Amino acid sequence: MAETILVVDDEANIRESLRDVLVDEGYEVLEAENGRAALAALDHTVPRLAIVDIWMPEMDGIELVQRMRQQVPRVPIVVISGHGTIETAVHAIRLGATDFLEKPFQLDALLQTVNRVLGDDRGRAGAPVSGPPLAPPRRVPQRTIARSVVVNGQGLHSGVRTGLILQPLPPGSGIVFGSILSGETVPALIDYVDSTGYATTLARGGMVARTVEHLLATLHAFGITNLLVKMQGEVPILDGSAVEFCALLEEGGIAEQADTVEELVIDRRYAVGGEGPGGESIAIEPADAFEVDYTLEYPPPIGRQVLAFRLTDAAAFRREIAPARTFGFVKEIETLEAMGLASGGRLHNVILVGEEGVVNAPLRFPDEFVRHKILDVIGDFYLLGRPIRGRVVARMTGHSDNAALLRLLRQRFGLPALG
Repeated sequence: MAETILVVDDEANIRESLRDVLVDEGYEVLEAENGRAALAALDHTVPRLAIVDIWMPEMDGIELVQRMRQQVPRVPIVVISGHGTIETAVHAIRLGATDFLEKPFQLDALLQTVNRVLGDDRGRAGAPVSGPPLAPPRRVPQRTIARSVVVNGQGLHSGVRTGLILQPLPPGSGIVFGSILSGETVPALIDYVDSTGYATTLARGGMVARTVEHLLATLHAFGITNLLVKMQGEVPILDGSAVEFCALLEEGGIAEQADTVEELVIDRRYAVGGEGPGGESIAIEPADAFEVDYTLEYPPPIGRQVLAFRLTDAAAFRREIAPARTFGFVKEIETLEAMGLASGGRLHNVILVGEEGVVNAPLRFPDEFVRHKILDVIGDFYLLGRPIRGRVVARMTGHSDNAALLRLLRQRFGLPALG
């Protein structure tokens, strides 16, 4: 299969000249007329090499090199410029470019550079961000609970008294939410995400399971792969955190099963949302475990909170993330009530934030807000139905952003879409 070279230049005649000579050499050429088009192309194809012009409108080559180093960190970049200086060349190389050519250049000189870079480069498309080659996917034991357990509580958004019955399931069953009344079920998979406004809701037929993320985060952390969750309408909010769900699983006991499940290994960076400062963005990149690096930034009294958490085991989750409670703002209460939401919110199960500070202090952690956002990410990222090896990097995102990235991963890794 021919290797692909991405050519980024706002001048059509330059792109045409480069395409002709590279195609003659047996390469496939992917063209982009500006930086935004190049980044969009990289969402679908990881080239063997990129040739990038420095002087382009809107997004110049220097900014594009920086963005590409984040999106496809192992792809070598040759920078070209008709107004180059040694300072420009040094700056581009420091940012991660592999080589620099000044226009006008002989096409033979370009080919020599291309051949040298590809001859020296050992990174292939889809290589990890850094470090040694990716280890093959691990197969981990499937797990369920040893005996059925029950918990009662109140739905955060419905305000209705509700409860859960957790029951063991055999290997290969997955996490399934079932109606206590009708017996209808919905699998805990991204295909069945019906709503992501303020919480994650699953739906299939007449079965609806609302606010599933805290329970799913706990199942993710404990490695539970097969479980029937009998409920009606909404998972109880309990104290607003995942602590009681941890205790519930410990009460039921963890039962390791004979079958295994293969983890999903993230092979390169995948992203959705804006990349600019101040905007929402979420990406996942290669790592040797499941990690979440979250940046939260609100006006005072919350401010900016940043935390990286590595899901090493259930104990770390129980200690560092599970106690973090959901939070809301006094000024949004009327809006939520008008939408029929947060009817079950109380001072004992929601951190309530007013203009002067936290209404129901004290907090459990100084950075409890960002820890709760990580709790939500861990829960939503169990909706692929298997463990994931990768590092999630998110800024000011919510359930809808998580779902968008999960759908992208399902598509890219060829996971079957379910009806």
